[in-house]
Amino acid sequence: MKKTLLTQAALAALVAASTCGAANAAQIYPVDQARFMTNARFDFKVELDKVAARKDVSIEINGADYKKVLKGDEIYLAQEIDADGSAIIMRDVEIKKPGRYTVVVKSPEGEMRAEWDLYTTAKKPVAKNVIILLADGLSVGHRTAARILSKGVKNGMYQAPLAMDDMPHMALLGTSSVDTIAADSANTASAYMTGHKSSVNALGVYADRTKASQDDPRQETIAELLRRKTGKAIGVVSDAEIEDATPASVVAHTRRRADKADIVGMFWDVKPEVILGGGSAYFLPQGTPGSKRKDSTNYIDLFTNAGYKFVTDRTELNGAVAGKAPQKLLGLFHTGNMDGWIDRHQWKGNTVKKFPNQPDLTDSFDAAVKVLEQNKEGFFLMLEAGLVDKFSHPLDWTRSVGDTIAFDKVVERAQKYVDEHPDTLLIVTGDHTHSISVAGTVDDNKPGRDMREKVGVYADAGYPNYEDKDKDGFPDDFAPSKRLAVFFGAHPDYYETYRPFPEKTFNPTVKNEKGEYVADSEYKNVEGGHFVEGNLPRKESQGVHTVDDLVVTARGPKSEEIKGFMNSTEIFRVMADALALGH
Repeated sequence: MKKTLLTQAALAALVAASTCGAANAAQIYPVDQARFMTNARFDFKVELDKVAARKDVSIEINGADYKKVLKGDEIYLAQEIDADGSAIIMRDVEIKKPGRYTVVVKSPEGEMRAEWDLYTTAKKPVAKNVIILLADGLSVGHRTAARILSKGVKNGMYQAPLAMDDMPHMALLGTSSVDTIAADSANTASAYMTGHKSSVNALGVYADRTKASQDDPRQETIAELLRRKTGKAIGVVSDAEIEDATPASVVAHTRRRADKADIVGMFWDVKPEVILGGGSAYFLPQGTPGSKRKDSTNYIDLFTNAGYKFVTDRTELNGAVAGKAPQKLLGLFHTGNMDGWIDRHQWKGNTVKKFPNQPDLTDSFDAAVKVLEQNKEGFFLMLEAGLVDKFSHPLDWTRSVGDTIAFDKVVERAQKYVDEHPDTLLIVTGDHTHSISVAGTVDDNKPGRDMREKVGVYADAGYPNYEDKDKDGFPDDFAPSKRLAVFFGAHPDYYETYRPFPEKTFNPTVKNEKGEYVADSEYKNVEGGHFVEGNLPRKESQGVHTVDDLVVTARGPKSEEIKGFMNSTEIFRVMADALALGH
């Protein structure tokens, strides 16, 4: 795990934090119940509620002085910043032997314990490549709606499965984090990439009590492990900002996922051979149109000077790999999140007119693989369909399901790649769920103006009339006269209209003079619509993630370990085992 100096942003936060009130939270990191891998590095930390002299604090692991198990330089803080108590830290350590470890800390204030379970992996890798495909927010409702729209259903029989359905191994994943049962994309994706649980908004760290966002106890990411232990190539692809939580989880260490300018620097530290997505605003130096940086660092220049081929649209991306692919590829196709499949291909809504030539995720997948597979030792690729989540939050299910189908097209490509390269482990899942459900259909041809009465359930639902005449797997019209009735269970106040809006993503709320989020009156007078009272606190502007289990499917070497119910950290274990990273 590479040690780096604190960034300007982190130092500023540290100074600012020194004036804040102290927070008491006696804790051991890694936390109690942690299950993680041998020879993967981490930061060890003990936080005490009160000031204690170092001689009055003892730390033992399995009955011996902790320094006999962990090798490193101890840092003793008599009174830690932002706290009333002392802290003891040892950074960048590892444990080489698997087994159960009991950590006991004794001080004048009492005794603390943490139980760790260390596992190891095979000594020899069984997979050359690992591909993990994540659709952010992917829920059973997304899969069901996508299957209906993409494959069709007749006389109760789906005409074909989705590519993500058609895999030999399946399990349910629990996504809760250290601090809550209801997690976000940062700590859920981080669990896949480190094998450790974390906290809401945190990436590659245990969120401690200090206010600074980048001094928290670190967890080595799979990209760092691959750099340290192998010569494999690394790729990170998204249709969201590349600095957003899920793609950032491959490289980042911060308890604040909003540290996007610094996360670009973390990409620079690791230097994945392929980086493709949105978010160019954080690569551009301050003063450049569209830049969101607060310094003069030009990361596009840094990457290109380091040998990266830089592309900005679909034509340039496909051209870059048309012949001999470059060894390293950086593609930034939007200043922010990219536009969804429906907007780019049918509706031309949102920002498509400003960015008219954005690639599909299938384009990015194909390009990434062409670059990465040149590495004779193999590769690791994480690809995210981030817009499934971005459209689910504002309750725009149509756009979200369109991008679920687009994600499944990537899964088709990946399946074919595994057919030809059976030494590739393929894992397909999300990082959390949303409260989306298919209730039936909405039929515009039913009499009257009240759209609620046009919803059909049970026998009255029948079948929607989507068509796919060009057989590309996408409906020719995502808003036919008889379409799916899809609703979200966890939502703020909003106006239900029972129809999509091609011009822009649906916006459920606006903030009132009290600082509360109320239904956006823009939709108040849409014919046949009506007000729906929310069931979330009024501080919530959108729909939220749910605690429901994720579905994960897999094939390839070690995919048989995907079974039953699993904690999300087990995805890291399966990948690490396939690559023999525990030795």
